[in-house]
Amino acid sequence: MTKILLLQGANMAYLGRREPEIYGTTTAAELDRMVQRHARKSGVKLDIFYTHVEGEAIGRIYRAADEGVDGLLMNPAGFIHTGYALRDCLRAMQFPYVEVHMSNIDKRGLKSVTAETARGVIAGFGPRSYLMGLDALLDLVKHGKPAKGKLK
Repeated sequence: MTKILLLQGANMAYLGRREPEIYGTTTAAELDRMVQRHARKSGVKLDIFYTHVEGEAIGRIYRAADEGVDGLLMNPAGFIHTGYALRDCLRAMQFPYVEVHMSNIDKRGLKSVTAETARGVIAGFGPRSYLMGLDALLDLVKHGKPAKGKLK
């Protein structure tokens, strides 16, 4: 069975209550249920981890590597601004990483320091960003890395 880690960065545990005009009213628990349901339909074992501490995120990613996880789906959230240590951790990982954001961070003038390590970034689709990101990650896990400049 494919094993995926969904890591939710700083402030995501407060989803649904924090800036609903940007992130909507879907709570963290509702989002978890939605993504878990989508994962089960896809035959995926999904572990969800929330943290407000960058070091905890790094530790969980290293543990996931040791556990043989097949891929990482992450919304770094508040870590996008200064998550250089997190970025360095991601560079060392052998499994694919897809970054997701509920809002369109480019439209908001934000730049993610972790995005450069991702195979792809999906942003701006609210909670659906997670479903789209999981599907993209599963495609990467299933088909592997395409040749540079060529699609499989």
